[in-house]
Amino acid sequence: MRSLRSALAAALVGLLALTLSPGVAPAAADHVHGAPGPIHAGNTYGWYQHGVFRQEFVGAKPAYWKTAGRGIVRTQNGMLTLMTTRKGSVSAKLDLPGHTYGRWEIRARAGRTGTTPGGSNYKVVTELVPAGDRDQHCGGRDIGLQNFTLGKNTVKSYVHTLPNNSFRGFKDRHLKHERWHTYGVEVAEDHISWFVDAHVVHTERRAAALDPVPRQLRFELRAADGKKMHPARMQMDWMRYWTMRAPNERSIKAPQFELSTYADAC
Repeated sequence: MRSLRSALAAALVGLLALTLSPGVAPAAADHVHGAPGPIHAGNTYGWYQHGVFRQEFVGAKPAYWKTAGRGIVRTQNGMLTLMTTRKGSVSAKLDLPGHTYGRWEIRARAGRTGTTPGGSNYKVVTELVPAGDRDQHCGGRDIGLQNFTLGKNTVKSYVHTLPNNSFRGFKDRHLKHERWHTYGVEVAEDHISWFVDAHVVHTERRAAALDPVPRQLRFELRAADGKKMHPARMQMDWMRYWTMRAPNERSIKAPQFELSTYADAC
């Protein structure tokens, strides 16, 4: 009887290993319509093999996270937290040398913390922006990992290039009630890919979208100009940067972005 139980247990372990092994995962697991990945793109696509920079936000906020705007930016309970007032934006930018190519990924959530009569909801934004003192071109060279308005359930990604191009994509997610999600972007010489919850959503290869400039990460709760806002907070559990050294272990084939115009470029 004991030998039978042992045999059954061994068979079950083997079945689980076969099911969970990345090498035998069905192609549909990488597709935009698949269920959210159980881990994140860094594990799913094999980027982790050559990690370069990671933040767990344990302890005091490092000085290289530069803050701007109205509100509070601090670390608490292993998270980087941005908290707004009822007016104006607040942001935290990683003030370190930027990278032209690589993979960036975060795990984040956001929600309202109060109500303002006649107020508007904040936008929750994570972008790669030109690093250091480079010209920001009013957002005209930004790459968006995620951008959504609190209260909505659609998240946007984009690649802005000069003079006024906006390559953009959208993904429906349950974003209300401070749900956690992972967002990632891979910036290579010949493509840019966007990942949500460990799945590739878009891969863009058109030359006009490929704008080689060193960039660095910025988190922001963005207010509407001159409007009263519902106070909000944005929290990041972790962030990662990896080089392009490790090849993708799964296909990044996905629809290209839609091409639009970014009118605010300057």
